[in-house]
Amino acid sequence: MEKVIGLITCNYSAKSPSALVESRPVASMPFLGRYRLVDFPLSNMVNAGLRTVGMVMPYNYRSIIDHVGSGKDWNLDRKNGGLFVLPGSAFGTSRTGARFLLRDLVHNKVFFTRSKSDYVIFSTANFVYNMDLNELYDAHVASGADVTVLTKQASGNDADVTGFELDGSRVTGVKHGVSFGDTAFLDCFVISRQLLLDMFDWYAATDYLDLFEAMGNDYGRVNVQAYNFDGYAAAVFNKKSYYRSNMDALDPRINAELFPEGRFIKTKAHDTSPAKFEVGSHVTNSLVSAGCRIFGNVGDSILGRNVIVESGATIRGSVVMQDCVIKSGARVENAIVDRNNVVPAGTELRGTPEDVLIKEKGRE
Repeated sequence: MEKVIGLITCNYSAKSPSALVESRPVASMPFLGRYRLVDFPLSNMVNAGLRTVGMVMPYNYRSIIDHVGSGKDWNLDRKNGGLFVLPGSAFGTSRTGARFLLRDLVHNKVFFTRSKSDYVIFSTANFVYNMDLNELYDAHVASGADVTVLTKQASGNDADVTGFELDGSRVTGVKHGVSFGDTAFLDCFVISRQLLLDMFDWYAATDYLDLFEAMGNDYGRVNVQAYNFDGYAAAVFNKKSYYRSNMDALDPRINAELFPEGRFIKTKAHDTSPAKFEVGSHVTNSLVSAGCRIFGNVGDSILGRNVIVESGATIRGSVVMQDCVIKSGARVENAIVDRNNVVPAGTELRGTPEDVLIKEKGRE
């Protein structure tokens, strides 16, 4: 992996944005209490041995910078290589939710020209999975392909996920949205650095498109191969998929796939005291982060750091982000409660698994 650099694009938005992403990009969305979505692609790259990683930032980049900093927690605060924060351009005219906008890549051409690497691994921060990217890289080199994309068979319908049409393992076309059984793109691929620079010239007139849109008429001459990933992977594009992916991690089997021994998901370090479960509290099948104090009842839920659940309060099937207080007698069920909220005593926040209630971020 000494010949490979990485690039994570964060300069895109969801087609159906919710209150959760009004003040933050998708990449910095909290996940499982202690993580952010960007931790997964960043850790996948670092665990594979990449030591140079660029991140293309959106306009509302503050929360991402606050989280990743200089890259110290991922061992990317280095003299040679390291973490590079790159500017994102204004969005182009693509209506399909471009994740690899050519304009973003061209504007950061110097990141690629100054590198001596042979290959580039690209990723977004919309998918949750833990994979050894050496497998993808080895498959790319062995096949002799121009581009190798990471794919998975779609387990349902999703209008936000990009799909590929295949002839064997070769990509012959791209489509927007997948149905059950389709070949879904996990927004991760390998390409030679020189071919990428050539594409900047090929598609200069259509730099407002996503890279794979721009290649639409060239799948005959550009050998794009699909590499299937058979582990757990969740697309996070809206409140329903965000809620479902958090709840999935309460399954021990899925949790073990996301956090296998020896391939850790790294995140920003916080010096926070352990969670405290007070006498009379009752907690089942939940992930409770450091700094929490639990007096009441919590089941099938995920709590961020420093959440206080007072005596007589109940949380069921919910995601409660950091620095929230659930007052005595309050009930939170099938809900996502954003950070810095106080749920008053006796209040009910109740949604359904199909239509989750969202309580937007409170005042900081």
